[in-house]
Amino acid sequence: MDATTQPATLEVGGMTCDDCALHVTDALYSAGAQDVAVTWRTGEARFTWPEGLAEGDVRAAVEAAGYRPGKLRLLTGALPRETGGGHYDYDLVVIGAGSAAFAAAIKATEAGYRVALVEHGTLGGTCVNVGCVPSKALLRAGELAWTTGHHPFAGLSTASGPVNVRALVAQKDALVEELRQKKYADLVADYGFAVIHGHGRFSGPEVLEVDGRSIRARVYLVATGASPAAPPIPGLTEAGYLTSTTALEVTEVPKRLVVIGANAIGLELGQFFVHVGAEVTFVDVAERIAPFEEPEVSAGLAAVLESQGATIHTGAQVLGVKRGENHVTVSMQVGEHPFDLVADEVLVATGRRPNTEGLGLEVAGVELDGRGAMVVGNDLRSANPRIYGAGDVTGAPQFVYVSAYEGALAVDNALLGLERTTDFTGLPRVTFTSPQVASAGLTEAQAVAAGYVVETSVLPLSAVPRALVNHDTAGLVKLVAEAGTGRLLGASILAEGAGDVIQTAVLAIRHGITTAELAATFHPYLTMAEGIKLAAQTFTRDVDKLSCCAA
Repeated sequence: MDATTQPATLEVGGMTCDDCALHVTDALYSAGAQDVAVTWRTGEARFTWPEGLAEGDVRAAVEAAGYRPGKLRLLTGALPRETGGGHYDYDLVVIGAGSAAFAAAIKATEAGYRVALVEHGTLGGTCVNVGCVPSKALLRAGELAWTTGHHPFAGLSTASGPVNVRALVAQKDALVEELRQKKYADLVADYGFAVIHGHGRFSGPEVLEVDGRSIRARVYLVATGASPAAPPIPGLTEAGYLTSTTALEVTEVPKRLVVIGANAIGLELGQFFVHVGAEVTFVDVAERIAPFEEPEVSAGLAAVLESQGATIHTGAQVLGVKRGENHVTVSMQVGEHPFDLVADEVLVATGRRPNTEGLGLEVAGVELDGRGAMVVGNDLRSANPRIYGAGDVTGAPQFVYVSAYEGALAVDNALLGLERTTDFTGLPRVTFTSPQVASAGLTEAQAVAAGYVVETSVLPLSAVPRALVNHDTAGLVKLVAEAGTGRLLGASILAEGAGDVIQTAVLAIRHGITTAELAATFHPYLTMAEGIKLAAQTFTRDVDKLSCCAA
C-alpha cells in the first residue's frame, strides 16, 4: 500500500447473507475502493481508500445496491494487508485456540490478513472442552435429578432413582465433541486461516519457535488461557484431588466430598454432587460463600445449599490433607477450633493460573505479574508493542465472552488501527447454581469504595409473582443506585433464570438508565424479569401494597 492510500471501514446496514456481502463488495469496487472485504455478520466493509475517492460516491454506490451506509472510519494507524511473500510468514500469529484466539483469527481473516493459530493441545480452549459447555450440561442433569424428588407441588407424584453418572458423562462428552467440531474445527476451513500444531515459544522479541520451526509475524496475540490452580496445602498433592476439569470425568458419585473453595466453580460443581447423591461439605477461607457477591446473596444461597443437605464451613483454614486406605482426611481449623473432615474425595476449586509458563515471554520483552499473568494495557498491548494478550492469560475477568471480546479488540488495535480500549461497564457474571446467581455492575460495597453515595433496594422473591406460582421463593433481587440521580450502578439476583434476567440490568447500567425509568418500563407479568421492575419500584413505594401488574 503506497502513501496515497489508507485502510478504511464502513458500517453497512441491511445485509443478511453472503449474497448481500457480494453486492456491497461490487458496489464499493464500482465506486473506486480497493482491496474490499465485506462481512455481513458484523455489518462492516473494510477496504483501501485511494487518493481522490469521494465519500459521497462510496455512500451513493452502497445505497444504489439497496443497503444503508453508516459510520466511515479512515484507519491511519492500521497495518497494510500483504497478499503473500515478504519478510513475514503471517500478519498475525495467535498462540492458543480457544474463544479469544478464534475471535481474533476470524476478524483478522475477514479483514484480509494472513493468520495462523499455534496450538499444542485440543482446539476450542477451556469453554467447550472442560469448562462452560460440559459443566453446564452436567449441572442441568443434576438439577433435574434433584427436582424430580423434591418438587413443591401438591398432587404430583414423582420419584428419582440412582443417577447413572457414567451415562451422563458419556452424553456430555458427545456434546463436547459435536460443538468442538462445529464451532471450532469446521471454522478453520470456513475462514481459511492456518492451524499449526505444536508448542510455541518466543526465542526473541520477534520470532516464535514451534517445535523447531521459526515463524515470524508482524504481530502476535497470546491467548493461552488459564488452568486450575491449587493452594500449597500440606499433603494435598500426595493425597490427590479433583479439579474443575477432572470432576467432569467422574463416573461414580463419591459418597462424601469435601469442596475446598466456595466461589462460582466450587459452588456449581459441589451442588451438582449434592444433587446426584453425595454428602458435600464446602470449605472456604472467606467469611462467607460467594464472597464477591452481595452479602444477602451469599446468605440466601447458603440457606438453599444447607436445606439440600450440604455443610458449609467458612472462615476456615485447611491445615493438611492425608489419604488413607479408603478415605481422605482434611484437617482444618475455624477460629480456635481444629477438627478433621473425612471424605472419599476432595475437589479443589480455589482459582485458575494463567498459562504463561514455557512461552518464553520474558525473552520476548513481555512483563508478567506476580501470578504469572501477562501485563497488558487497556489496549491489550504488552511491553513489546508487537505482542498483545487477550482473555484469561492476562488476568482479565475469566468469562468466555470477555475472552472473545478481547480477542476481537486486540485485532482492532494490532492490525486495524482503531485504538480501542477495554470497557467492562455493566459486565455480567453468572453462577449456575440452582437457584442461579447473576450480577452486573458494582456491588454496594464496591460502589461506596468508588466514592458513590448510594441507595439500595432488596426485594425478596416472595414479592415476585413468578416465584409464588413456582412455589419457590428462595432468592432475592438487589439494586444499587446512585443517590440523587437514581442511576443504576449494580444489580444482583438470586433466582431461577437469573442469568437471563440480568441482561436487563446490564443494558440499564451500560446506558445510564435510572431506577425510575426501570420502574416505568414494561416487564411481562409472571416472569422472573418482573422482579427487576418491582425492585426498582421499591425505591419509591411499597410493592406489597400494589395489585398485580400495578404501575
